Amino acid sequence: MSSIRRRPDLPSEEVHSITNAPEPLADDLARRQKRYLLQMGVRIVCFAGAVLSWGRIPMWASLLLIIAAVVLPYSAVLFANAGRERRDSDGTFMTPREIGPGSGSAGGIGSSDGSDGRE
Repeated sequence: MSSIRRRPDLPSEEVHSITNAPEPLADDLARRQKRYLLQMGVRIVCFAGAVLSWGRIPMWASLLLIIAAVVLPYSAVLFANAGRERRDSDGTFMTPREIGPGSGSAGGIGSSDGSDGRE
């Protein structure tokens, strides 16, 4: 039996899950840097493969390696600058609340009783 008891008159609070927390910024940056460096490594391999295999393999294969070496930097920068991963969510940040009837008198700003305090 737990020593913590809930009072029945208190409303239950929403429990937040740690899985809904965003990825830490340092982890996000490290992940994007690793992906960028991996793509640049593939680019170097494509370029070196095209230079070393020029004339030894069919021309279309060498041209394909050169095209990959030219296109990879652009795509690598796009992926590196894409920013933090976004999670699928409904996009609402606040829950709508219903405003109920007031408990005070109706006299306030704009009251229609004619007593506005002027003489």
